[in-house]
Amino acid sequence: MSGGLLPADVRVCVLASGKAGHEANCYGVAAALGGACEVRAVSPRAPFVWLSPWGPADPRDALRAPYPDIVIASGRITAPYLRAVKSASRGRAFVVYLQDPRGWRSRMDLICAPQHDAVSGPNVFKTLTSPHPITPQAIAAARARPDPRLAGLRTPRTAMILGGPSAAHRFERHDVEALAAIARSVVASGGAVMVTPSRRTPAEALDAIRAALADAPPDSAFVWDGAGENPYGQMLANADALLVTGDSVNMVSEAAATGAPVHVYEPSGGSEKVTSFVDGLIARGAARRWTGAFERWTYAPIDATAEIAGEIARRYALHRAAAGA
Repeated sequence: MSGGLLPADVRVCVLASGKAGHEANCYGVAAALGGACEVRAVSPRAPFVWLSPWGPADPRDALRAPYPDIVIASGRITAPYLRAVKSASRGRAFVVYLQDPRGWRSRMDLICAPQHDAVSGPNVFKTLTSPHPITPQAIAAARARPDPRLAGLRTPRTAMILGGPSAAHRFERHDVEALAAIARSVVASGGAVMVTPSRRTPAEALDAIRAALADAPPDSAFVWDGAGENPYGQMLANADALLVTGDSVNMVSEAAATGAPVHVYEPSGGSEKVTSFVDGLIARGAARRWTGAFERWTYAPIDATAEIAGEIARRYALHRAAAGA
């Protein structure tokens, strides 16, 4: 690896779990470390997947020698693979888990977890937000060359970043109606709204928003319909304000990397972890809970990805020195 935070001969590998959110965390950190990295997909069969994170890795997906110097992973099914490569490499591989592995924490060289996760220890590094690929460089590039689908929209522009039902949150009828009303209010105020759904966004929510914007002038509304590349990063970079549904820590974290005001709409349900996370962003001045109106304020963008990459590089240097490399 070269041109980054690590020596040129260091080999980095990301374990891809098949979960978009987990993979985005890993790819963001790997990119911040600099240089190229290997990506290895893991898809454990039964019963290995049932036993994750406590059981053994599926030998079909096991990493073989020569082993990477640093392995980064997230998601419970990847934890056994980190333990396996740590053992097979006789401790030389430096294994990094993003979030809380829940089991075998002491076997990880470094656990990078958000502050709202209840995990602590000498091998734990905590940040306010989760890591992601929305870097300052990516934001600057998107602002310098805006997507043609968005460039003609009038200002101010508001991005609505929609998640969907999760283990802790539900999108009830009143949530759908509220989101549609928010989109309509942006246009009524003279601005433009940019809407992008996630894979979890209920069809009825997107249909309600489209119906609310049916009569909007062409330069006042854009709703991504799944055609072409999702201009999600472009929306983040070119929004004057953001409204993000509070079912996804990743989405809210990415919004807080922009420096634009982040309004968090909390769907029905909720969890103590997400509440604590949003409280932390509010304390830092990056976010406010949605109270019925958009507000204007400024804050320094939050870049947990760079913080995590720097900690990996620092701890790996100590690990490598101790191993006599």
